[in-house]
Amino acid sequence: MSAFDLPIEQLRAYLPAREEPEDFDAFWRATLEMSRAAAAPPRFERIETALRTVTVDDVTFGGFAGQPIRAWLLAPAGASEPLPTVVEYIGYGGGRSLPFEWLQWASAGYAHFVMDTRGQGSVWSPGDTPDVEDGSTGGHHPGFVTRGIERPETWYYRRLVTDAVLAVDAARSHPLVDGSRIAVAGMSQGGGLALAVAALGEGVGAATIDVPFLCSWRRALEITDAHPYRELTQYLSIHRDLEAAVLRTTAYVDGVNFAPRATAPALFSVGLMDEICPPSTVFAAYNHYAGPKDVRVWSFNGHEAGELFHQSARYEFLASLGLAP
Repeated sequence: MSAFDLPIEQLRAYLPAREEPEDFDAFWRATLEMSRAAAAPPRFERIETALRTVTVDDVTFGGFAGQPIRAWLLAPAGASEPLPTVVEYIGYGGGRSLPFEWLQWASAGYAHFVMDTRGQGSVWSPGDTPDVEDGSTGGHHPGFVTRGIERPETWYYRRLVTDAVLAVDAARSHPLVDGSRIAVAGMSQGGGLALAVAALGEGVGAATIDVPFLCSWRRALEITDAHPYRELTQYLSIHRDLEAAVLRTTAYVDGVNFAPRATAPALFSVGLMDEICPPSTVFAAYNHYAGPKDVRVWSFNGHEAGELFHQSARYEFLASLGLAP
């Protein structure tokens, strides 16, 4: 692995023109209004685990079109007052897994809401939420990128972004969650979702957006042959007549278009050797981001970027905003 994208000096100034549909805001406003109207109240069911310092609730909430989405809510044992809360989204192919995997935020005193990813969870961690729209009964092996991509109304990522926004609504309904101190977080696909929610969600106080997927689709297709973007390259190599329609669809879920609408303070991360989410796609979103922002650059890392070193930076970032427990 080696650096293959633009030099860091050019990345910091990289500001590509945005290809934004005229009805972008109306599309998302109508989608969210429809889904909120259909959503049943979230259910939180306390479960027994071997954990002694953290409590775990098994959560079901209404996502896109009111469809049930699973999640975990972890919190410090004995907590009785509302806590600053991190709503976290998962990378491509993963599911919510088991609660033991998600201890870093609750152990630091936060409430931690971990959203399952519809239809995913059969690659590197298990999931429990089917993608109802495709008639399945459980997780799938990728890909997901091209599902319904001919039209924005049918695209998989319309459903997933909506789930992510409504996850914040669901978290806010729990008495241990301080609704005025919510941060959204994620890596890769999760980072792309965190960026979308920073733009579309209500009352988001901060965002940690790590090596985000779903950004600058056209640029990604030009410079990387890695999955998941490769799924779309392969699709277009067969469906040669759909390029314009497909790129129009991806514009509705492009971090470069969400970024100017996001005002919450944000901490990004990028790996300069990242072939999965190339640095220029990350900086395209970062440089368009409207709110206060910082980016941690990991010069000799790929898609793993800072990993645990960066978790320390995330703690410090939230504490600097008054979002520490």
